[in-house]
Amino acid sequence: MKLIIAIVQDQDVPSLIDDLTEKEFRVTKLASTGGFLKSGNTTLLMGVEEELVKEAIKIIEDNCKTREITTSLLTVSMPGDTYIPYPLEVQVGGATLFILDVDQYIKI
Repeated sequence: MKLIIAIVQDQDVPSLIDDLTEKEFRVTKLASTGGFLKSGNTTLLMGVEEELVKEAIKIIEDNCKTREITTSLLTVSMPGDTYIPYPLEVQVGGATLFILDVDQYIKI
């Protein structure tokens, strides 16, 4: 048994969870926040049999596409000066996966 921890953008979650549950993967959804853009994302926890890990990864790849957005970061030149918004193109989307061995799985 493996534990897949998938961190994905909020907008990719509805179709991803639909596709995962359609293939009978069990998913636990946790709200989380990214560090760089401080935007909402979702962390999914999935207990997956080892022989089904590749199928789960394929479903995640199919639903979580990368895209570019323009955002503005605030910069400060000197203390006391005004904040100047600075536009920045960043790549978002996709998924970050952690796949861990599960020592025990107990369902009560």
